[in-house]
Amino acid sequence: MDKQGLPLTKGTVNPRGRFISFEGADGVGKSTQIKELRRRLMARRIEVLLTREPGGTLIGEQIRSLLQHAPQGSGMCPETELLLFTASRAQLVREILHPALQRGVWVLADRFHDSTTVYQGLARALDPALVGIVNRFAAGDCLPDLTILLDLDVAAARQRLLDRRDPEGDRMENEPAVFFEEVRRGYLELARREPGRFLIVDASRKVGELSEDIWTSLTTRIHGLVD
Repeated sequence: MDKQGLPLTKGTVNPRGRFISFEGADGVGKSTQIKELRRRLMARRIEVLLTREPGGTLIGEQIRSLLQHAPQGSGMCPETELLLFTASRAQLVREILHPALQRGVWVLADRFHDSTTVYQGLARALDPALVGIVNRFAAGDCLPDLTILLDLDVAAARQRLLDRRDPEGDRMENEPAVFFEEVRRGYLELARREPGRFLIVDASRKVGELSEDIWTSLTTRIHGLVD
């Protein structure tokens, strides 16, 4: 069955878990919606693992610090950025994600390979074919069953970032507006190419409305989630 109608296997030994990634530019509310979805899934006695990129492992968290907060990262070239993001992902897939999915755990990921395609391949203007090769090498066959794209006007997203400014600072969030316009355009283009995997949701709405929309859409795509 295709990814628009994935069955929820019940009564079997260690059925494979589901892998759902959340994507979108900084400030669209991914973390909040991931927690809302985890709450709903756990209420149905589904084991859930939350993860983020870069990060999710001891190695990945060190890479995250270098990419986002360390002063040494200020002069980082796009090629180095690409390799560090995908290095974090390679460790995460092999150490955490693949074993969890094999145990039947549902994985909710704050970013995955699409972020690299958009941020480094488009906004950083690296060769898309090369980015694709590195992405596939890092992720292997561990790819999302469903990707929820939270779409929001760039000005609104940047205002949210200003309202919750991280005192440690974040190198990626400090990019100019034109950078995030490219990011948004890239995500929407990816979603158009893979409508069976992507779910685009309007992130301008209230948290409750948005989480309800995500849940309704999820239950239509994954059969058996609601009795």
